[in-house]
Formats: sequence, C-alpha cells, structure tokens
Amino acid sequence: MGYWRKYPDKAASRRSLCPRCHGRELDSRCYSYLLGLYLGDGHIATTHREGVYRLEIACADAWPGLIDEAAEAVAKVMPDHKVGRRKITGCTNVGVYSKHLPCLFPQHGPGRKHDRKIELAGWQQKIVEECSEEFVRGLIHSDGCRIINRVRRQTKAGDRWHEYPRYDFSNASLDIQGLFTDALDRLGIAWTQMNKRNLSVAKREAVARLDEFVGQKY
Repeated sequence: MGYWRKYPDKAASRRSLCPRCHGRELDSRCYSYLLGLYLGDGHIATTHREGVYRLEIACADAWPGLIDEAAEAVAKVMPDHKVGRRKITGCTNVGVYSKHLPCLFPQHGPGRKHDRKIELAGWQQKIVEECSEEFVRGLIHSDGCRIINRVRRQTKAGDRWHEYPRYDFSNASLDIQGLFTDALDRLGIAWTQMNKRNLSVAKREAVARLDEFVGQKY
C-alpha cells in the first residue's frame, strides 16, 4: 500500500504535481500576471472527464502579442501541460486542462464573477503583494486599456483641444475593482472612480508609472 506514491511514473508525476497539493515551485511573477488575466477575462469550466477542468483566457485577436503572452504565462504556471488556443469570432481562447485548476484559482465557482464574492486566499494575497506590477498588468491587459483622451475647451479664439494619455479599467465586480485599486495604492499610483464600473488613471506621474510596466496593448 502506498507503493505507487513512492515510485510514481516520472512523466505522470510531473503532469500531476500541483503547487498547492504537492509543493511544486510556482513562478510567482507569471502567476500574478495570469491571475489578473483570469479575474478579468478568464473562466474555469468542468469537462466531460471526471475531475478535470478547463481554464480559458479570452484574448481579443486585435492584440496578437497579448495572446502569446497569455499562452506563455499559462505554460510557466502549468508546466508539462499542453497549452491550447481555440479560435472563436474575433477572439482566441488560451487554455489548459488540469484537475488542479481550482487549487490554483480558488475564485472558481458557479455563476459570473460579479454576481458572487471574489477574494484572494492568503497565499494569493502574498504573491500579489510581492508582484503587484504583474497583477495590475494582467488586469489591464484583460479589462483595461491605454488611450489618448481628448478634451475640448471653448475659448474666445475658438475651440481648443487638449490631449493626454490615460489608463481605463472596467469591471462589473466591485471586489475585483478593489483588488485593482489596492494594488495601485501599494504601487503609489493615483486613480479615480469614474462611475460604478469604470476607473481611470490620468495624472501624469501615475500614467508614467504604469507606462513603465504596462504600456500599450500590442
């Protein structure tokens, strides 16, 4: 009894090892980025195979570089698992199958994220605090953007336009918004709540700080 545990098949062992269940090393920076992607545009679904789940990150085809980056993050967080890409209209779902996805993403649950409580486990919070830049980058890559805002001002000489860059973030979950703004606060980046769903980073110094590690989508 227990012989299979002591002398497992090496290939199968590598595939089944889970950072939470078996103590496998986890790439914290890649995980923090992937967690941001998951909270924004990701979901975990059950499959026809008992106990096996499928993680998919929805990536717009307009940003092929982000599709590649999402696939790379999944591969580093889930080594020895095949990372797939499923095409749908205007979008590519980057995904992976595993029995341990709920271990890595305990936010998984029935229904839409904004209809249920979303909070980080203690071990996730520690990673996000250590890798806040990667977490913010993942959230912005999924549910945010960098735009040039144009403001019209009326003067005696006629209309004048003022342009400046800003970052916008939009998510219906107040919990996910809170995780985003908490990370910004840790990084010393000023933000503004525009309305119930949308947040903005518009101050020059704050935008410059985000430009250091986020930048334009590509």
